[in-house]
Amino acid sequence: MAEVLLTVGTRKGLFIGRRRGDAWEFDEAPYFNAQAVYAVAIDTRTDTPRLLVGGDSSHWGPSVFHSDDLGLTWTEPTRPAVKFPQDTGASLERVWQLHPSAAEPDVVYAGTEPAALYRSEDRGVSFELVRPLWEHPTRDRWVPGGGGEGLHTILTDRRDARALTVAVSTAGVFRTEDGGASWSPANSGVSAVFLPDPNPEFGQCVHKVTRDAANPDRLYLQNHWGVYRSDDGGGHWEDIGAGLPSTFGFAAVAHPRRGDTAYVFPITADADRVPADRRCRVYRTTDAGKSWEPLSAGLPAGNHYGTVLRDAMCTDDADPAGVYFGNRNGEVYASADDGDSWHQLMAHLPDVLCVRAAVVG
Repeated sequence: MAEVLLTVGTRKGLFIGRRRGDAWEFDEAPYFNAQAVYAVAIDTRTDTPRLLVGGDSSHWGPSVFHSDDLGLTWTEPTRPAVKFPQDTGASLERVWQLHPSAAEPDVVYAGTEPAALYRSEDRGVSFELVRPLWEHPTRDRWVPGGGGEGLHTILTDRRDARALTVAVSTAGVFRTEDGGASWSPANSGVSAVFLPDPNPEFGQCVHKVTRDAANPDRLYLQNHWGVYRSDDGGGHWEDIGAGLPSTFGFAAVAHPRRGDTAYVFPITADADRVPADRRCRVYRTTDAGKSWEPLSAGLPAGNHYGTVLRDAMCTDDADPAGVYFGNRNGEVYASADDGDSWHQLMAHLPDVLCVRAAVVG
């Protein structure tokens, strides 16, 4: 069985585990102790994997660190990796997302709060602001969501390095087809139930977007109320929430190889942020949202109150796929069989903010 690396970013540090065979081993102490870790990427595009971490120190502020030995040692650039230019009048609150490009071998993108996109051409050591999105004419009407104004989703297209899709809370989905020189809202069909006009061009509180493994033009979207699918790269969205116990939630994850397959974790409501029906269940579709099935074998059977945040669920690239999630109770669960069965890996951690996993050997 392949070796899998699992990274768990929490409000008080980063935890790393390794699966060798069927057994998991976790490092005893957290990395970046007392720092909130909102973003992790495992870059496996080269023979030497690189870990990228967006840490947030209450004393020193946010930074991006990298490791080329699977977490044994870490490097922080001598100058801030991500920094707002002085003329923007903005300052970095945190790094929400780190995304190695699917189309360019040394390019890494970062999403931040305030909502901005940054591009790195040295595998995440230094980043430059993508100004056309920062200067988008709709920006002065973007409103922060409950967790802040964060650019939390970045999707690159392996077929075309100039095509990117991003999502912002609460501005919605934007996409570019010219390498970031121009950007257009891509929210047609996605509702904004909290606005006077529930179908605006932008302003939706999109929580997460993920890309189908087999059809790169198919995207899945978890909204602030509503689960959607697009079959044209975000040009139009169709509601696929029928069959879920609630269409509110934060996480959305596509299977790494199997087309038409995606996972969500339904939450009761925006005003009651606990698992739907107070039951710990992941829901899976294998037909692109026509139907959904609950996955709960091995998960807690009684009342449960652990909320799963937007980046706290992921898959690895093993076969069969591993599926993972962590919650605000500090619990981490794993499945080694596409989600059919689960077991608990960790408990009593600080709030889990993000989870990432990949085969590394």
